[in-house]
Amino acid sequence: MTTSSHPTPALPFALAAYDDPAALARALAAHVAEALRARVARDGSASLAVSGGRTPTRFFETLSGAPLDWSRITVTLVDERWVPETSDRSNAALVRRHLLKGPAAAARFVPLFTGAPTPEEGLAGAEAAVAALRAPFAAVVLGMGDDGHTASFFPGAQALAAAIDPAGTARLIAVRAEAAGEPRITFTLPPLISADLLLLHIEGATKRAVLERAAAGGNGADLPIRAVLANAPRPLDVLWCP
Repeated sequence: MTTSSHPTPALPFALAAYDDPAALARALAAHVAEALRARVARDGSASLAVSGGRTPTRFFETLSGAPLDWSRITVTLVDERWVPETSDRSNAALVRRHLLKGPAAAARFVPLFTGAPTPEEGLAGAEAAVAALRAPFAAVVLGMGDDGHTASFFPGAQALAAAIDPAGTARLIAVRAEAAGEPRITFTLPPLISADLLLLHIEGATKRAVLERAAAGGNGADLPIRAVLANAPRPLDVLWCP
């Protein structure tokens, strides 16, 4: 593993590079477990927000075996496609299958999909569900697409400006974007960047190049990950492998 910093005048991030996905998953799980353990020791409980997609599966499998007091930990999603858990596109189903097993089966899980016909109609119910989460998050693990989206902050999304507003007061927002496929619901920028530990998990040369382009210039609408880089209270910790 090698560690380097890539500062720009305003948008630094700290990159930890690993040889392969397995080594990255072990390191990521260790960082997250440490943050959860510290928050439980301090406050008696902790909350964790994770991302979906294909990239975090190995991380979930590794974290599920961590020796934590999982009964004091609540897991939720950074964002979710507005589909039921019977869909193979459901992030909640992914989390249940790969993370909430073994020791981690004792954790409480708060999904974002409510069963309402649309995310707009389900927003109030989802807000009520996440209101009980211990805030701020002990840890948030973000992912990033080749288009620079993170969470459901997609370029061209109808609600993008509100979703990445650092002064916004909403915790969740409904998102519709052509690139997103299904309508989605996502945590907004403020609750994500206020986490004790904020991590970005990316793999492959393409995503590293996108991140470096976002750090070098442009705006949050072109490459939404830049909103995280620009507004996080400290340089974003990035875990990457080729």
